Amino acid sequence: MAGHSSVLTDGGRLSQIDRGLYRVERFMALLSGIAVFSLMVLAVVSVGGRNLFNAPLPGYVDWIQQLMPLIAFMGVSFTQRDGGHIRMDILVGRLKGRALWGAEFITTAFMLVLIVLLIWGSWAHFERSFDFTRPLWSRDSSIDIALPLWPAKLLAPVAFSVLALRLVLQLWGYARAFAQNLAEPVAVPLVRSTAELAAEEAELVSGGKE
Repeated sequence: MAGHSSVLTDGGRLSQIDRGLYRVERFMALLSGIAVFSLMVLAVVSVGGRNLFNAPLPGYVDWIQQLMPLIAFMGVSFTQRDGGHIRMDILVGRLKGRALWGAEFITTAFMLVLIVLLIWGSWAHFERSFDFTRPLWSRDSSIDIALPLWPAKLLAPVAFSVLALRLVLQLWGYARAFAQNLAEPVAVPLVRSTAELAAEEAELVSGGKE
């Protein structure tokens, strides 16, 4: 399993694009966090209304259905940029130099192919729901209060498209690292060892006490 990682930056074009995309990813992750908070608020309102007034929030399940794509998909690219997704490093963790960057390039390329297929499938799913000629532009709606479902279905291809851009940037970074045999390339997550993490935490603790 991968540990914590760091992403280096410099003044080059790759790093500039990386930082620009990262701002978009952070905003999307913020929306995901707001969705989680909103879900908690809705739960409090619904349970409180049921217990105090015998009137739970109308369409509570419908709103959950709308918020879940925000929670599930909007932070995936942000997490990919920082190397936060769970993965197995039994083999890759032992590699160094060009062997490491070549392995990372291949696995990232496979991920990009998978994400492109997911974009295609999720967009088709959105198109089946969206129709300009229908009320609220929707061919389907939630069961309880009839919320249109196409906005929630649109979030998946949008989030996956941003992730695809992130993977393309990482492929660029890994290809550049492989070609130039770089020790610490920019715009890609660098996995740090347990010893490095422990030293960093010790430095933070000792600095806080001074």
